[in-house]
Amino acid sequence: MMKRSKAAAGLFLFLAVPILSTQGWGQSSPADLVLSGDVTGAQHQTYFEVPFAVPAGTHRISVDFEYTGKEERATLDLGIADPERFRGESGGNKSHFTIGETDATPSYLPGSIPAGQWRLIVAVPNMRPKTVSHYRAEVRFNSHQEDASFTAVPLATGNRWYRGDLHMHTAHSDGNCASQSGKLVPCPVFLNAQTAAARGLDFIAITDHNADSQNEAMRELQPYFDRLLLIPGREITTFHGHFNIFGLTQFVDWRITPGGLDLNTVLRDVRSKGGIASVSHAESPEGEFCMGCRWTPPADANMSLFTAIEVINGGRFMFSSAKYWDAQLRQGIRLAAIGGSDSHNATNPPGPPGSIGWPTTAVEASELSVPAILNGIRAGRTFVDLTASHDKVVDFEADSGSSHARMGETLYFAGPAPIHVEVHTAGCAGSAAHLLVDGAESPAPPMPVDSTSDPVGFATTLEAGRHWLRIEVRDAKGSLQLVSSPIYVNFPE
Repeated sequence: MMKRSKAAAGLFLFLAVPILSTQGWGQSSPADLVLSGDVTGAQHQTYFEVPFAVPAGTHRISVDFEYTGKEERATLDLGIADPERFRGESGGNKSHFTIGETDATPSYLPGSIPAGQWRLIVAVPNMRPKTVSHYRAEVRFNSHQEDASFTAVPLATGNRWYRGDLHMHTAHSDGNCASQSGKLVPCPVFLNAQTAAARGLDFIAITDHNADSQNEAMRELQPYFDRLLLIPGREITTFHGHFNIFGLTQFVDWRITPGGLDLNTVLRDVRSKGGIASVSHAESPEGEFCMGCRWTPPADANMSLFTAIEVINGGRFMFSSAKYWDAQLRQGIRLAAIGGSDSHNATNPPGPPGSIGWPTTAVEASELSVPAILNGIRAGRTFVDLTASHDKVVDFEADSGSSHARMGETLYFAGPAPIHVEVHTAGCAGSAAHLLVDGAESPAPPMPVDSTSDPVGFATTLEAGRHWLRIEVRDAKGSLQLVSSPIYVNFPE
């Protein structure tokens, strides 16, 4: 048993014991520490502290707090201090909070997490003379769930295509918009969320350049935007080009230099922290027009450490990086297709260039949560919608007779084989599906699609070896509408 606080000597006791199986309120991982004790009527309108030890190497602390006696109007208010300073107090309005290096629950201060003795600060505004209230605080260190997301629960459930925008900027890098008086000013994060919600998106990633300060605003906004998932993101800006990372709030060093930090180390760091990486606007114009924007990685870059590629970028003008994508696929690198508006002004009117939602990335996922969306991208269950529609869909599957694969999966066969491809669309009446093999349009003619859900089919023959298939949907004028992720043929696992 630990030493009792002087403020409450003889009036309560607490235990600080590691546990292995207790689940926290709304948490999916066991608590690292449990602090518990009793508060009596003698502590009415007093304060007491509950110390606990934070180990070195901690970058986030999360606390779940509950107590009994509320039916007798027992009231305990919660705060916390680190070894050096006060870190916040939320009264009785929050039973859960998290404090990380870049973000914290409103009421609390983000920042470094020093090792040593921290203290829960508990106020007792009301405790009747004969009431005994039992409190329990579950403490978690380095919660992966809260590193990856700003919500503990999915915003929607059910397997379907969720639609979002995976590339945009705010005041935390170079996002600007008009102020109330019409001046161009750094654009606040809430405008991006507000615009995305108004346009019916399911998720967005805020990807400010080499910044993680936007996480604090996103942590505050997520409870209000309970139908729009806010995915932690960052655009890592290097002298070799840009890439986006998704699903982590921790600092990632980006300063790649010859003889110093290398790209592969950065990408492995992202993966080790649970995130994924995607090449941004690979075929962007280069030079002083957009310094460092074109993707020209070092010769030793391991491109298999990327999960996706931004095939369509909607920034200054909507353009494709499909040639670079195909070049990587030719090398056996699996990369899912995503897109992003690259918006730098949340108030841009609907439509490209640079308007939130143009293009949209659709991800098939089991629920609307950060882990599910990232898993959908990892699985290659994605397509890019250049029209920012809410109903257009393209999906496809292929059969070689001995093997079957859906979009994102691998088709296997040993020698030359006839391949049957079946394309499923929705919302694309009047358009045509085009089959691309190894980056070039198949000799099979485009197949018109109608307003029904009936699939259309292609037949082709592939030689032995590695190939990839993908689908493009184009309108009656030949304008590109949808781009699918590939089916990989004889790719190594």
